[in-house]
Amino acid sequence: MNRTAINFLAALALLLALITVTAQEKGKAWSDWSKKDAEKMLNDSPWAKTQTDTDTSQMFYSPTKEAGTGSMTQSQSVNNDRSTTGATNQSVSTKFHVRFYSARPIRQALARVMELQQKPAPEIAERLKSFAELKSTNSIIVTVTFESTDQRYSGTAMQAFNSAITATMKNNTYLERSDGKHLFLEEYVPPGKDGFGARFIFLRELDGQPFITKDTGEVRFYAQYSNGIKIDRRFKVADMLYDGELEY
Repeated sequence: MNRTAINFLAALALLLALITVTAQEKGKAWSDWSKKDAEKMLNDSPWAKTQTDTDTSQMFYSPTKEAGTGSMTQSQSVNNDRSTTGATNQSVSTKFHVRFYSARPIRQALARVMELQQKPAPEIAERLKSFAELKSTNSIIVTVTFESTDQRYSGTAMQAFNSAITATMKNNTYLERSDGKHLFLEEYVPPGKDGFGARFIFLRELDGQPFITKDTGEVRFYAQYSNGIKIDRRFKVADMLYDGELEY
């Protein structure tokens, strides 16, 4: 057998192995997910997207004034901030994790992480199972959590998330379909001790019809806080099928 044929057969065998592994992963029960499986579901999946905001303003130090003017340059303004809060001398990133909490795969991933971390007693494990497998029928709930490489930035986000109320968020928070239709926020709930993040609650129907269907195409989640923080992520509805059902 020549080398070309051998290479072709080796590639075919690898492809078949990958297909088999993928099929097994899709059929794996959530209670068998590894921590890596669950974190993947929570951070990068059809029901979860991560937005990364990076501030590079403190990477450069130039304590000078523009010649002949009494005004500060942008660099000086940054440096004045540094004298108050301290300098990082590097870029700072803040990550916002946006999740369809009302979708079972997200709650199953949250439950699995808790199982792996806490090894709960049987009665708690049963409650976690109910939480994970309950199908949402009344509302669409999106949650947002955040993390940063610098505590000052996470502190700013925490203050914004905790001080916001429904009235201040209602007109600047919505789900948007590919056809331009908007579904505005019904209720905002600040982050609690459960660690699941801020909750953005929407009605499941618009004008008596489900807002999201298999034909929707894409759904955009947008939220803006009063301090200027903006969360903007898009989800492909065709990918949001779970066990043959649309989950959101």
